[in-house]
Amino acid sequence: MSAKSDIDFLKIPKHIAVIMDGNGRWARKQGEQRIAGHHSGVSSVKEVAEACAELGVQYLTLYAFSTENWNRPRAEVEALMDLLVDSLRKEMKTFHDNNIRVQAIGNLSALPAHCIRELHKTMEETAGNTGLRLVLALSYSAKWEITTAVQQIAREVEQGTLAPEAISEAVIEQHLATAGFPDPELMIRTSGEHRISNFLLWQLAYAEFYFTEVLWPDFRKEHLYEALVDFQQRERRFGKTSEQLEQ
Repeated sequence: MSAKSDIDFLKIPKHIAVIMDGNGRWARKQGEQRIAGHHSGVSSVKEVAEACAELGVQYLTLYAFSTENWNRPRAEVEALMDLLVDSLRKEMKTFHDNNIRVQAIGNLSALPAHCIRELHKTMEETAGNTGLRLVLALSYSAKWEITTAVQQIAREVEQGTLAPEAISEAVIEQHLATAGFPDPELMIRTSGEHRISNFLLWQLAYAEFYFTEVLWPDFRKEHLYEALVDFQQRERRFGKTSEQLEQ
């Protein structure tokens, strides 16, 4: 029986974040080059996005390419950029069929020009969709995001438009790349690694973490259902005691 039958649809998280890890190891197991794992991982993105749209998840943020990934071999980086463009073009029907709006966070100006054009085109063409927001974290790192936010706040203080004592958590959040998004309630990482790798450091402060040994290219809807069932069995206290939550 599918784990989907155990999901409480009244307790679906608004925002799920995913570190899609294991493409390279999957490729090695198949005797293929690393890029073959990235290509296979696109099917997992499609499955998970469709499942989230069906379940009523509002935001799905995928760690697609980190600022550290620029240090990978040039051939792999170029292949990943081409794969991004190709995937956005091929999946436009999927986005519209599932009422998915595509958005992106990160230092997008660092992307190649053809990637920027295709990304903007996809975001514009899906802007009218009102269901799941599929947020691609591209050329993204949390340290870059927080540093950029601090620089913006410092400029406002210098200009006299923001008093230092007025800087609050809310003000900081307004300067983050995710301004206006709810914080993720569930963060999933595949491939058995147990770290968050510079991903949404501020936003994951109270998220539940779910780690699975499944490599990303093998991750399917059923694995997402299992993660949701596990998430719904946890008690989220946000610093309070269990007794306080029962009052």
